[in-house]
Amino acid sequence: MPRRPSGRRVSKNQPLAFTPFMRSLALASTSKRKLPHPKDSQCSDPEVMSFDAKLPNLSKKEKKEEFSDSSDDEDSEGDVQAEFEFFDPKPTDFHGVKILLQNYLDDKEWDLSSFVDLILEQTTVGTVVKVAEDEDESVFAVLTALNLARYKDNKCFRELKEFLLKVCSEKNRASDLKMLLEKNTQDVGLLVSQRVMNLPPQLLPPLYDGLFDEVLWATEDEPTKELRNSFRFKSYLLITKIYKLKNPNQRKPRHGEEEIEETVYLKPEDELFLELSSWSFTFPMHSQLVTSQEMKNYQLMGLVMVVNADKIPEFRKMLNSLIDEQ
Repeated sequence: MPRRPSGRRVSKNQPLAFTPFMRSLALASTSKRKLPHPKDSQCSDPEVMSFDAKLPNLSKKEKKEEFSDSSDDEDSEGDVQAEFEFFDPKPTDFHGVKILLQNYLDDKEWDLSSFVDLILEQTTVGTVVKVAEDEDESVFAVLTALNLARYKDNKCFRELKEFLLKVCSEKNRASDLKMLLEKNTQDVGLLVSQRVMNLPPQLLPPLYDGLFDEVLWATEDEPTKELRNSFRFKSYLLITKIYKLKNPNQRKPRHGEEEIEETVYLKPEDELFLELSSWSFTFPMHSQLVTSQEMKNYQLMGLVMVVNADKIPEFRKMLNSLIDEQ
């Protein structure tokens, strides 16, 4: 398997574009600010509202039409052609990555700056996505995997652990979570994935392929045995967000309508991770990212998942198939 070159790794010409419906959600989630140019995107709400998110009140045919970028009557206002490139993290990415992760633990006050520092210091495994030849070097996405044991003594990881144990109210999962966070940390990778809302989904397969390839290479190429072993993950811990229908039993579809989606996945890959997870739990969040009319019946929820590492090859195939279908 070929090793990755350092620095610039993948280039894709992709449009930053919204259909009218997706644009309305985007505008709602950014306090009705105008759709940003790429160089301004890190100042917008970093939470994803990807092209692949299930739209709650549309039929499958309507969803397909909303996701299509070939419609003759598509309103092109706000569309920007951009060439995305993948880079190793570096210290100058601090501000952009911190903005992307500002709501990572809901509204908890914690040592986010140190958490970002750890992400940027780990250059052998991890990627940031930027636009080619962007003088501001705005960060559009960050993806990495951090070993829980390696960083367990850092204040930010202690606070992350405390947060998860506090929000896990499901008794049958609390013991699993405690075991994971206290006994099995050497084998667990915290998979951190965050991006701006209008990042093209076509970038997801190479982004995740790059991460998991880097994890494999790190088990062979890191200079010490301790470091090599720190990337021999047996499972991945993921913290993400979804929208759940507030009263699913009361939301009956009208005549001729398809059943309303009970769950809206802000990142399409999260549905795949959940399907492959060994266990998971949800918890209510205090913030509400999208306040549009379309989402008024939904509650923002935190979703914590644990996925065994032996499921990753299947995940990579599923993600490629999912994006190819769009």
